[in-house]
Amino acid sequence: MSQVKTSSKSDPNYKVIAENRRARFDYAIEEDIECGIILEGSEVKSLREGGANIAESYAAVEDGELWLVNSYVAPYRQAKTFQHEERRRRKLLVSRKQLADLWNATQRKGMTLVPLVMYFNHRGMAKIKIGVAKGKKLHDKRETAAKRDWSRQKQRLLKDHG
Repeated sequence: MSQVKTSSKSDPNYKVIAENRRARFDYAIEEDIECGIILEGSEVKSLREGGANIAESYAAVEDGELWLVNSYVAPYRQAKTFQHEERRRRKLLVSRKQLADLWNATQRKGMTLVPLVMYFNHRGMAKIKIGVAKGKKLHDKRETAAKRDWSRQKQRLLKDHG
């Protein structure tokens, strides 16, 4: 399960539901797009409780529509008869131009669509941020880890001797 985080802003509606922190390590993200997501009622209530995971999921353009595949939304206990499937495909909402750009990136350029973060925006609507990404090689991952470690070490040195 992921933890529910609230923004440091004074906005009471903004809330991060699930975050794919591994995506920035495994992929080189070139751009990100905010998408709407079609949900059932019990899914929305479950997301408000923070029961979601997008770590193993991906997005795909199929038949002129954008889909979120293999994302997990925990079952909502109070919904007895109208329960949702936990790992169903969920349709994502983007403009036609964005959809054409995403199809072009995945089919022609060999890019991957990776969900980065799922959240409720300032209006209380569930949104998901999709990254157009290219997979990193092993040496790129090592380089990223080395840069991250060096920046941590620099911060410690500045804190201790600064």
